[in-house]
Amino acid sequence: MWCWRLPALLRAPGRSPWPPGGGKVCATTATTATRARHDAPHALPCAWQLHRDHLELRYANTLMRLDFVWLRDHCRSASCYNSKTNQRSLDTASVDLAIKPKAVRVDETTLFLTWPDGHVTRYGLEWLVKNSYEGQKQQVMHPRILWNAEIYRQAQIPSVDCRSFLETDEGLKEFLQNFLLYGIAFVENVTPTKEDTEVLAERISLIRETIYGRMWYFTSDFSRGDTAYTKLALDRHTDTTYFQEPCGIQVFHCLKHEGTGGRTLLVDGFYAAEQVLQQAPDQFELLSKVPLKHEYVENVGGCHNHMIGVGPVLNVYPWNNELYLIRYNNYDRAVINTVPYDVVHRWYAAHRTLTTELRRPENELWVKLKPGKALFIDNWRVLHGREAFTGYRQLCGCYLTRDDVLNTARLLGLQA
Repeated sequence: MWCWRLPALLRAPGRSPWPPGGGKVCATTATTATRARHDAPHALPCAWQLHRDHLELRYANTLMRLDFVWLRDHCRSASCYNSKTNQRSLDTASVDLAIKPKAVRVDETTLFLTWPDGHVTRYGLEWLVKNSYEGQKQQVMHPRILWNAEIYRQAQIPSVDCRSFLETDEGLKEFLQNFLLYGIAFVENVTPTKEDTEVLAERISLIRETIYGRMWYFTSDFSRGDTAYTKLALDRHTDTTYFQEPCGIQVFHCLKHEGTGGRTLLVDGFYAAEQVLQQAPDQFELLSKVPLKHEYVENVGGCHNHMIGVGPVLNVYPWNNELYLIRYNNYDRAVINTVPYDVVHRWYAAHRTLTTELRRPENELWVKLKPGKALFIDNWRVLHGREAFTGYRQLCGCYLTRDDVLNTARLLGLQA
């Protein structure tokens, strides 16, 4: 039987407190009902029903199914959860998998559960909506603005001045908000040296040391076994697809260019993937489920590396299908030997659909990097490339740890 809690309607003239189709109004005292009418006139109706192994709870237009073990495990009482360290104290393995509450009560804002041993667990209804599986399905982990070249230009996203970025929380927060929403952000008036670029990067994250070092210089001397170390054009791609966890953020700063060409190409991979999802959802699903190998083999000078990373082209959160990582690099994709015959041709068709979107001219944002202007790229989202160039062109840059960038953003009050 459903149990309803309608504090705003209890004893309201001319209104029936009974839910359509029957049920019962939760017991409450007259004092509580009166207080609810005056203090919380807009309290949302709540209904609940016990089942064999879970509690079904309807609140804030969300129907939640909450497993009893889950409800016991997530108790936030002082004996079960350390609010100072924000860590669980309860030993999850000690919870009886057949546990059931002895009593259930709901008031205007809180769910109360009494367990067989007498322990009482309290949950705010808003907390449950936010943290239940059904609530998470309705939420976005990372708010974003998807863009093509015209959308980005019309947004007129300002670059952040280097001094403001380094010395003020306001400048840093503005930069990070731009970066989180669009996947790229610029800092102007940076002294064109590797040392100053390093200081800039360390403002938001630890620098991730890789096989390319910590901070690197980037010229066309073919000092590494990679097409990037030439003057050739580079098609759009994400970096380090051959890492088990591709680098999260890439920093570019052009220190010098004496020649022509060399513009940087930027493409919002999530925008292109969204077009695939709308036009061919079955192909989007295939790209999000088929695992591929990417490989980097290098034997140049003293550099000897053989890296292999495995993962689908599109990576999504399974509970809400939100895209969080694109692993796209046709240069470094290894032999496809992880896909059976009856799937591989369909994968090629899906890959062609995505590539077509990524290569649409209207999706290409071309920028000319110059000394003093540093570019931060979300390597899990935005693909980059470049046109061929002449002359001497020197860039410096690094990779940043994604966790630290997002941590910095959250500490400034941003959703990340």
